[in-house]
Amino acid sequence: MSLEAIQTITESEQSARQRVQSAAEEAKKIVSDAERAGRAEVAQARSEAESKVKAMMKAAEEKAAQHEAAVMEEMRQSCEAMRRTAEDRLPTAAELIVRRVVNV
Repeated sequence: MSLEAIQTITESEQSARQRVQSAAEEAKKIVSDAERAGRAEVAQARSEAESKVKAMMKAAEEKAAQHEAAVMEEMRQSCEAMRRTAEDRLPTAAELIVRRVVNV
């Protein structure tokens, strides 16, 4: 083998090693960039999910407050109706009590 052939082979091997090393570094960079992009997307998705949850919670709380107000108004009206009924029956009840106590 001539000196030129040996030198060409050596240069080819060194060039191949450099290409392999460059490819490995590029692969690491690609993986690193992909991981960084993935983390950014996860953070963005988490942020969007949190804001959606906040909006849903706010809507649920507003709906619950409206329901509570409606139920409270219904109960207030029911209590008022019972109070009026009791007041209407009060004279009759008082008369019945007096009759039983006095035995009339």
